[in-house]
Amino acid sequence: MAPAYKLTYFNVTALGEPIRFLLSYGGLDFEDVRVEFEQWPALKPTMPFGQMPVLEFNGKVAHQSTSICRYLAKQVKLNGQNDWEDLEIDAAADTVNDLRSKLGAYHYESNAAAKAEREGPLFSEVLPNFLKKLDEQAQKNKGFLACGRLSWADLFFAAMLPYLNNMAKKDITGDYPNLRAVNEHVLALPAIKAWVEKRPKTSV
Repeated sequence: MAPAYKLTYFNVTALGEPIRFLLSYGGLDFEDVRVEFEQWPALKPTMPFGQMPVLEFNGKVAHQSTSICRYLAKQVKLNGQNDWEDLEIDAAADTVNDLRSKLGAYHYESNAAAKAEREGPLFSEVLPNFLKKLDEQAQKNKGFLACGRLSWADLFFAAMLPYLNNMAKKDITGDYPNLRAVNEHVLALPAIKAWVEKRPKTSV
């Protein structure tokens, strides 16, 4: 029987990896379709809004990576126990996404002068501010990003971390022990450990 879920994304971690983590954590069988970058121009017109990742289930197609994560979190019971906890978890994940956007604006800047101009403020102000506050949040929540226990925000952060580190060209958790604890908690989960060991080896 074919897997219930089909995930289509590039052959990298990045935005697809939080989805893969959640599917793996929940033991949800999925087809991991990986698109090479040279294949993308021909495939793009067939995708919702010309974007990936895309999740297919029972003939239905969904896009928007974070929305997919929120859906899967409910399926695998990593969402909140009430509306306020859902808000806390969503806010933590959205903050990680904000961090990704800040790093991405620098990493993908093609104009050398503009990139150099972004670099100073990013590494001296923006990143330390984000990481310090996230680290304090993780400390308050005993090594998790919200609600004092494991949630999809933790999987989202740990799955995205290699991509964030690649854009920053360093381990951004190096000076932040509580964020390292979040990552360690997630990577120690048996289902996540098994996924990381068997997933395709990629540069990012």
